Amino acid sequence: MRCRKLLALLGLLVLCEGQDQSGSGGSCDNFTDLDLSHCFLGTSLYVRLLLYTRSNLDCGRELRHQRLSEQPLFNASRPTAFVIHGYRPTGAPPIWIDHIVHLLAKQDDMNVIVVDWNKGAANLNYFTAVTYTRQAAHNLTGFILAMQEEGASLSSVHLIGVSLGAHLAGFVGANLKGKIGRITGLDPAGPMFTSATADQRLDPSDAMFVDVLHTDMNSFGLRGAHGHIDFYANGGVDQPGCPKTIFAGKSYFVCDHQRSVFLYLCALNRTCSLTGYPCSSYSSFLEGQCLQCEAFRPASCPVLGYDLSQWRDTLLKLGTDQSLLQHHGDAALQE
Repeated sequence: MRCRKLLALLGLLVLCEGQDQSGSGGSCDNFTDLDLSHCFLGTSLYVRLLLYTRSNLDCGRELRHQRLSEQPLFNASRPTAFVIHGYRPTGAPPIWIDHIVHLLAKQDDMNVIVVDWNKGAANLNYFTAVTYTRQAAHNLTGFILAMQEEGASLSSVHLIGVSLGAHLAGFVGANLKGKIGRITGLDPAGPMFTSATADQRLDPSDAMFVDVLHTDMNSFGLRGAHGHIDFYANGGVDQPGCPKTIFAGKSYFVCDHQRSVFLYLCALNRTCSLTGYPCSSYSSFLEGQCLQCEAFRPASCPVLGYDLSQWRDTLLKLGTDQSLLQHHGDAALQE
């Protein structure tokens, strides 16, 4: 009898393991996984759009531009968040992709679409990846227009771009005349964009609301203010816990830059509250001169994360005055 119970339990486990998790039948579509050989040889651009919803969080479904209404799981009436990665010098999938998909789905019943342009971003030549951002943006613009034809509202679209992906998001927003609801830039890439004009990088005109987080302005990140509000985590440079010497290897180069993603994940997960204080400089913040939030009353100072849009009207109002924009549009962020 005990043996039969054990066999029955094993059979149940096998059945559960074998059940389809895609929410619509068929196999899962995974993020493109490349290796260093692809980077050395170079990759040509190929954009894939992987859909995740609360019904298929662990099993992406690749979307096509045509007949979106017939696509399983996609619902044009839901808000849609696009997650756009940046330069991929190793070709490996970003380690944070699954985390951000799950956390975004917790915020709202939405379409979460991972923009997989790893073929294109995985190139030893960074300049090649930069040139591909325009083409990838054209592809994504076409998809969003197809969404609009199916009844989706541009104001319900949120583009979340990491590093080079932040500028790609900006190009999409510019293509759509700034009618996208929101763009979040996580440490927008600095190399090749330092001297760029507004139309050549992410800027506030690219969406109805643009928020930016800076963590590595003295290396891979872009200096300056490029959104309706810019958060500067610990001054935007040299993040706590990141290596200070080159002997730490790869981490020395990428830790500060990658911190933007992990801070955003932390904010989405609500395991930390990252409040931004209006300030003219980080040194002034450290001297205790910037801990007031009168400009945002009756609300508190802005808090990094998905719900930041609740401060949108106040931030845009402050931004109409150039002197206030410089003072209130930039916020020092303390971990």
